[in-house]
Amino acid sequence: MERSVVAIFGPTASGKSAVAVALAQAIDGEIVSADSMQIYRGLERLTNQPSTGEQGGIPHHLIGHVEPTVSYDVARFATDAHTVIDAIIARDRTPIVVGGSGLYLRASLAEVTFPPHVDPDERARIAAEVERLGPVDAHAWLIREDAEAAARIAPADTRRVVRALELASVGKSLAPTGDDQLWTQTTRLPTRIFALRIDRARVHAQINARTTGLLDNGGIAEVERLLEQPTALSTTAARAHGVADVARLLAGEIDRDECQRLLSVRTRQYAKRQDTWLRKLPNTEPIDANRPIAAIAADIEEQLRR
Repeated sequence: MERSVVAIFGPTASGKSAVAVALAQAIDGEIVSADSMQIYRGLERLTNQPSTGEQGGIPHHLIGHVEPTVSYDVARFATDAHTVIDAIIARDRTPIVVGGSGLYLRASLAEVTFPPHVDPDERARIAAEVERLGPVDAHAWLIREDAEAAARIAPADTRRVVRALELASVGKSLAPTGDDQLWTQTTRLPTRIFALRIDRARVHAQINARTTGLLDNGGIAEVERLLEQPTALSTTAARAHGVADVARLLAGEIDRDECQRLLSVRTRQYAKRQDTWLRKLPNTEPIDANRPIAAIAADIEEQLRR
């Protein structure tokens, strides 16, 4: 089989990590995680990083390699991912990129030009102002600064509103340009992208079950340890699903049931956003994921031989 990059993308709790391991065992592959939060050390349970047993003896890359006090963005990830992928191919093995985060997946596969960094103080000022104004007035502010970007962002999506205002402050725009590589069919290397299609009700059930396990098996203790450290979590690590909810639980603001409910809701919302990314990603090959892991992996292996 000719060596090329294989990518597996699907919503959280769709079984893509297990599918990747089964496929790697069959085609002499190594796994490259394209998850924006599994990069952080110390958040192994809360971000559902595969344990040693779950890795099945397959080398995994870009998991737990960043301290949670360090800010780490998609531009840095792209550089790291390209380096890892090239090294795997040089070893005559197959890189299997697993996402995860749609943006991180795309960044690992293509040469994408990312917007410039904004001064941290300016970012903090903009974020504070957006919070003060509220979604409607903050979006109106964005319309005045960058109407094209505002037309693509819902007022309730305050995170993207903040980012768009940050870019506007340095004369850039969040709206895609004609040379935007994010949604083109271009990839750095020959690549096959397999999109796991799974019933939403099934995903929701698996998210609910997994959320209970994440909290019961160390997720709460992880956040407690990190919050006790003298150095604060980076703004990116603090956005990991569950960190804010567990912090509220530890502070006595909510109880265990409410913490679990909130984390389940956020994870289901994330799965919905991943479905949106899945529909946008170019050149994907659909795979029925409402089957046992072995059957899914065997299906992908068969398609790779065609």
